[in-house]
Amino acid sequence: MDSMEKLFKSLSTYQIISLSFILMIFSGALLLMLPFASQGETALSFLDALFTATSASCVTGLVVVDTGTYFTVFGQLVIILMIQLGGLGIMTFATLFSVAVGKKINLQERLRIQESLNQGEIHGVVSFCLRIVRLTFIIEFFFGTLLALRFIPLFGMRGIYYGYWHAISAFCNAGFSTFSAGLYDESLRFNYPLQLIISTTFLFGGMGFIIVVNLLRYLRHRAQRALFHNDPRFGYQPWLLSINSRITLITSGALLLIGLVGVMLFEYNGILAEHQSFYAKLITGLFTAATPRTAGFNIADMDALAFPTIMLTIFLMWIGASPNSTGGGIKTSTFAIAVLNTLSLARGQTKVEVFQREIADISIRRAFSIMWLSLF
Repeated sequence: MDSMEKLFKSLSTYQIISLSFILMIFSGALLLMLPFASQGETALSFLDALFTATSASCVTGLVVVDTGTYFTVFGQLVIILMIQLGGLGIMTFATLFSVAVGKKINLQERLRIQESLNQGEIHGVVSFCLRIVRLTFIIEFFFGTLLALRFIPLFGMRGIYYGYWHAISAFCNAGFSTFSAGLYDESLRFNYPLQLIISTTFLFGGMGFIIVVNLLRYLRHRAQRALFHNDPRFGYQPWLLSINSRITLITSGALLLIGLVGVMLFEYNGILAEHQSFYAKLITGLFTAATPRTAGFNIADMDALAFPTIMLTIFLMWIGASPNSTGGGIKTSTFAIAVLNTLSLARGQTKVEVFQREIADISIRRAFSIMWLSLF
């Protein structure tokens, strides 16, 4: 026992996080191999179970068996639990469990939480971690309720299960669905309010927890100023919306617009042709443009995409979501810093500045290192 404790203490935070993910993946694979996890007479093979558990934990959305027809409710619940754990992170849930059982979190554990959340200082990391969990559950419950209300008319009371299941999958940017054809299912592909709800859910998840918290705080302050404009407590606060939030929101918005214009241009008479009105094409185009960068859901036949749309999809998948989010990719901030650095060099400037703030050299070097490693 002492040797195991010494080994654990000798590991770095990143090694502990990686080891935790590996243990979670193997545990999930063993659970998916249980006879009552699948509906067929033959249990899932170890390789297929390992692939499914890895895909769920790393929120990629890739599957080797039909999630809706192959797995029982137990198997689907194992998958959605792994999606939730993988989307929020092991350290976040470990912190939540420690607080729930009344365990005191020591300095070393706080340092691990700080590194896992990529926070600049150790002060307040536990409360911030709990705020992330609370915000996640509130968002998933809210959008899950909206989805359930859309699913119930189609599937009866089972629509409640579908609603909350897909809300977790969407917020965690997992792309898993209990429908064989994904959201391209005949009963869903023309349900445009459903598309808007799911796309909004995974855009929230791909925005990043720090950005969402900062954005909600900024919007609350603006609302308070509008309602109580004469109250000095709600006066103007400069830089309430941080520079990271501004860069991320502008980059995300620009990529979403580029994707939407590209899909509308390349697919208006392609995959969007089956949608009758311009409004319907716009909603489906928006979903198709947003999902590659974060979620991985399909609202169209991916085999039918035009070649330019495929290249645009690859580009958006490569960039991915924002830092500290449930999505993958090189991150929007990395791409934004690389673009800003290129523009600064083109102008003959020696510093990279945005919103009258200078970007640190280490951030620029890290951004290009991430890009090159990703391409390699």
